[in-house]
Amino acid sequence: MNRFFEKLITKQWLILAIVLIVTILFFWQMKQNSRMETDLDEYMPQDHPAFVYSNQAEDWFNIKDGVIIAIENEQGIYNSGTLNKVKQLTKALQKMEQVHKDDVTSLYSADNIIGTEEGLDVKPFFDRVPDSDSSLSKLQQNVRNNEMVFGRLVSTDEKVTIVVAEIGDDVFSQEFYHELLDLAKTYEGPEKLHVAGRPIVEGTMAYLGPRDMQRMVPIVIVVIILVLLFVLRSVKSTIFTLLVVLISTVWAFGLMAAVGIPIYAVSTMIPVMLIAIGVADGIHLYSHLFLFMKSNPGVGKKEAVLDMLKEMWKPVVMTSVTTAVGFISLLTSEVYPIKYFGVFTAFGVMMAMVFSLALIPAGIMAFGLPKIKQDSKNIGEQGRAFTAFALFINRHKYATIFVSIAIGAVSIFGMSKVWINSSFLDKFEKDSDIVLTDKFINKYFGGTSTLNVILDSSELDAFKEPAILTAMDQMQQDVDGSLEVVGNSFALTDYLKRMNKVMHADSEKYNIIPDSKELVAQYLLLYEMSGDPENLWQVVDYNYQKANVTFQLKSDNSKALNSALAAIDRHLGNFKNLGVKLNYAGSGYKGLVFSDLILEGQIKSLILSLIIVIALLSFMFKKITAGVIGAVPITITAFISFGVMGLFNIPLSTTTALLSSIAIGIGIDYGVHFIERYKIYAQETGDKNETSRQTMHHSGRAIIFNAVVVIAGFLVLLFSVFPPNRALGALVSLNMFTSFLGTVTVMYVLLYMSNIYFKKKK
Repeated sequence: MNRFFEKLITKQWLILAIVLIVTILFFWQMKQNSRMETDLDEYMPQDHPAFVYSNQAEDWFNIKDGVIIAIENEQGIYNSGTLNKVKQLTKALQKMEQVHKDDVTSLYSADNIIGTEEGLDVKPFFDRVPDSDSSLSKLQQNVRNNEMVFGRLVSTDEKVTIVVAEIGDDVFSQEFYHELLDLAKTYEGPEKLHVAGRPIVEGTMAYLGPRDMQRMVPIVIVVIILVLLFVLRSVKSTIFTLLVVLISTVWAFGLMAAVGIPIYAVSTMIPVMLIAIGVADGIHLYSHLFLFMKSNPGVGKKEAVLDMLKEMWKPVVMTSVTTAVGFISLLTSEVYPIKYFGVFTAFGVMMAMVFSLALIPAGIMAFGLPKIKQDSKNIGEQGRAFTAFALFINRHKYATIFVSIAIGAVSIFGMSKVWINSSFLDKFEKDSDIVLTDKFINKYFGGTSTLNVILDSSELDAFKEPAILTAMDQMQQDVDGSLEVVGNSFALTDYLKRMNKVMHADSEKYNIIPDSKELVAQYLLLYEMSGDPENLWQVVDYNYQKANVTFQLKSDNSKALNSALAAIDRHLGNFKNLGVKLNYAGSGYKGLVFSDLILEGQIKSLILSLIIVIALLSFMFKKITAGVIGAVPITITAFISFGVMGLFNIPLSTTTALLSSIAIGIGIDYGVHFIERYKIYAQETGDKNETSRQTMHHSGRAIIFNAVVVIAGFLVLLFSVFPPNRALGALVSLNMFTSFLGTVTVMYVLLYMSNIYFKKKK
């Protein structure tokens, strides 16, 4: 290995040139092919049974997410100006190439089912915009009398009406997103327009995500530069340490772009993460170099670099491999953003290791050793401080272990309160425009989120049976009435109740399901002949064997969805007795399955990474005991992380689900460096106390510097516009502190008490 290092440091200019050329190529790939992905469907494995069925149901019933544009007039919507805007906005949306004409619903395009002397008639509420008091009053009365529209398309206070444009996932783009927002703005005044819906939420995230990354990267670079200057006290050392992480970041994103992997919301944190993590290798290399130079005044750069590589390559490689393992363990997740985050962060970490061992020595050989102050007094003071700390921990060995156990117990209690949240809206500030708009529409209407319940029977015309239709209606009334989060529901039952009522002179007494199958069939035939049968096929299939019940929810988080599912599941027995199966579909349900996959992947990742890390440490140090002891700080850290999340009501999301892998991947570095140096000094001195003092002085010093830099880097996430990113930044910073503290306290105590490097050889 020494010969390899000797050859390596003589090729400094070649190394610098090769790295520069490849970095430029990766940067070009990144600029040309990077794209943002926020479509929830693209986050999930499409071969998962829940998604396969949901996609089928979406095809059966043309289930799509809708863009909701609310038109608010404080004076009321029943005036020719506001109604004309409803008409013109509806037509403008229908003309968009991304929107099918029949998928736009508003007061202008909606059908009004009415009874006539001849039977049933279906016609629009208005064609020409009413301009007289009598025509406006008649329109108002027609809306009030129609339960399918009043409270659904027009608010009950009659100050707000909505236009809904349903769109497919494959047509939504950033250009279309801005086109929709610009269109809404053209209709402002005196009315206020509010734009919401899942596509708008996804579009806003796609718009803000890259900008958030562009804003945070300069901040983290400035912070890391300042901290490195403080820690390393050398401009040259700071520049080369920073170059290592910047180049590794470009390589990670360049590779991502080259293989066609999009940037997800969580991917925007990779630069901050790599910059904060990647400096660790440089800090340990330079920390050893400075101590060697202080111990050997006047040493030449070649000798100093060779000693640095000879002494530090092994712990640098070991820490990088264990960190990468922590991130690679995220491959167990079925959620694509988390899986790809793990892969490319691991790649970036390994590249940072390679560049640290190649660029930093090349930089020293090309531009000279960093200048340091020979301050023996300072060295002596540091030595006494670390000796005092080691003695203090030795005197309180059992107290240290007891406190660690107590913290673990509290953390386990907090872990029991952790919940999962797949909400897109909760990724934004509570006072942001997108959240306030969603809140506004949820206040006046059924809700911007949907849950689709698919009922399936093997019998033809099953959904013409009054018993089955009555069971559907009972389910709708129960769920709508028992949960505040459920705004309303819509199904075949709403058509039949409306038709039964208007065919009996609008008598409220007949606002029920018809009591005979023949009458149901007659109403449906009349509607097919009089109205637009395409509307009907959104709630029932052609053979009347499958039905779609849509529940509108006022929240898209997992708690809301789970409460709705629990209420719906109360009716499983009734449907089973009627020979009807119940399944779920739509973006709301897929979001819930998505959250379950997050938890499942998190558990797998945590267990797998711990097992692999223990195995790697045992192999590296040739002792299983060392592997187990080395894993203690990161295990305690993982417990504390999830305990804090539970105690402070911080949910698991696609962002915070990364926590355990980050905690293990980065936190293990401290243990690897400490054990490696402890082992070396134990062999050199043969004295436990002297080993403790020197290890604390060498590795303890470097670990403190490392922890300070990483904590400072992750605290930059507090400047993110996304609350989950800020939560992750705070939690990872806490993790780094607890990992550092656990390494120099409880792990050190276990090393000291176990005597694993001081047992006499037989």
